[in-house]
Amino acid sequence: MAFTKSKYIGRTFIQNTQDTRRELVGLKLNPIKTTVKDKKIVLVDDSIVRGTTITKIIAVLRKAGAKEVHLRIASPAFMDVCYFGTDIDNKEQLVTYNRTIEEVRELIGADSLEYLSLDSLKEITKDCKVPALCTGCFTGKYPVEVPKEINKNTFEEIEL
Repeated sequence: MAFTKSKYIGRTFIQNTQDTRRELVGLKLNPIKTTVKDKKIVLVDDSIVRGTTITKIIAVLRKAGAKEVHLRIASPAFMDVCYFGTDIDNKEQLVTYNRTIEEVRELIGADSLEYLSLDSLKEITKDCKVPALCTGCFTGKYPVEVPKEINKNTFEEIEL
C-alpha cells in the first residue's frame, strides 16, 4: 500500500469542474512516505481520461520521495468521446487529444507510460458473454450511429 484513502471523498473524476477534481484528489489520497520514499513505483490504473487524477497522484508520490513512477494503463488510450458511459463532452477534454503517448507521459509526470493495446483488449474479452465490445472511445468507430453534436439534455433515462 502506497496510500491511505479518505473514505469521505467520493468519486473525484465525476466532479463538474477541473479545479474541483484536482482539489478533491489532493484530499482523497495521502501517501505513506515510509513505503514510497526512494522506491521505484509501478502504478496500475484502469484508464486515463482527463489526466487530472493521475497527474496529482504522480506528483504526490514524487513529493513523498518516490525515485521513479512508471504507469501502466489497463485499457487502450481514450482517443474519442464516449457516448455510452464516460462523461466526456468533447475530445478536447481528453489528455490524449492531439498528444502522443510520450507527450502525455511528460504532461502527467511519469517516468514511463504504457497502455493495453486494442488487440490485447479484444483478445482478453473475446469469451465475454456480451453482444459486442464497444471500442468507440479508443478508435472513434462506434457500434451504432452517434450524433454529430451531443446535447445531454436530449437523452432521457430509461427505466429498466
